[in-house]
Amino acid sequence: MKLSHLESIESFAIVGATGLVGQEMLDLLCEHKIKFPKLKLLASENSVGEKIDFAGEDIEVEKLDHDSFDGVEVAFFSVPNDITKKYVPAAVKSGCLVIDDSSVYRQKTEVGLIVPEINGVLLKDYTEKIISVPNCTTTPLVMALKPLEDKYGIERVVVSSYQSVSGAGRKAFEELSMQTAALLNGKQAEISAFPHRIAFNCIPEIGSVTENGNTSEEEKVINETRKILELPDLNISSTAVRVPTFSGHGLSVNVELNNDFKSIEEIRELWDSFPGLKVIDNLAHHIYPTNVESSGSDLTFIGRSRRDSSVKSGLNFWVITDNLRKGAALNALQTLDLLYKYRRMS
Repeated sequence: MKLSHLESIESFAIVGATGLVGQEMLDLLCEHKIKFPKLKLLASENSVGEKIDFAGEDIEVEKLDHDSFDGVEVAFFSVPNDITKKYVPAAVKSGCLVIDDSSVYRQKTEVGLIVPEINGVLLKDYTEKIISVPNCTTTPLVMALKPLEDKYGIERVVVSSYQSVSGAGRKAFEELSMQTAALLNGKQAEISAFPHRIAFNCIPEIGSVTENGNTSEEEKVINETRKILELPDLNISSTAVRVPTFSGHGLSVNVELNNDFKSIEEIRELWDSFPGLKVIDNLAHHIYPTNVESSGSDLTFIGRSRRDSSVKSGLNFWVITDNLRKGAALNALQTLDLLYKYRRMS
């Protein structure tokens, strides 16, 4: 995968540079040998002065404030919603283009919620100063659903997500490590980041509780899928579970299609021809994608595909991707790359 249209960006800021997604962004820039004339790393006061190695250069982390965006062309935000609400307006006021990984702007009608392989065409004449990155669980789901919708139409979707601790940030990531070590050494596991112990456990609660009994994470998947696929009335149900893995968000998906398919092989070929998707699917030989395959990969993997005979035109499958990569940082860079490609063409 080439990101060849970002070289014209003069100055780039990463807000939340010491977080897991911020670190992934820096790793991706290194991998693709992308160096901006000016790179600014911004974080909370706790991280100010910390030096981060980027392509052999030590860059000092600066404190995030309302004046941080003077002279910055593009800013990538990956911070909690309250920080986003406080500082994105300041960035926009400074003339900065913001690509935001929070949920603050995702449902704003005027703000593009972009997965380049699916709705990147929206960037062709894009004039808004904010672009949203979808939830890291929504992205693999819509990647799998888009080719199905285009060929067969979709009647209903039921999705259960199995989300790694890295989706909850560095504190949660470290808590799984510490709890695992403690329990294996016969000690008590301390609980802080989650409402229950996460080591050797699954927690069927991600986000806050909503009025209808869903969690906010489940609502994000529902609403964002509808927006990205431009299916506002799509019947979709979501359940989100936190699992004791470090990387990768997997989803068990059941789909009822409007039109039937001839064979599972037809479905697999359809997915394999879609950009960014890779089918790994041979159950008889124990071949299917797991967190191991997805970690560090740019791809979204699909396996365990099979017909659901309990409904007409039913389909079951498993889809998984690296939540920090395609679920966040890579998707943001791909979005920017496509935007600047269109700008060069105009």
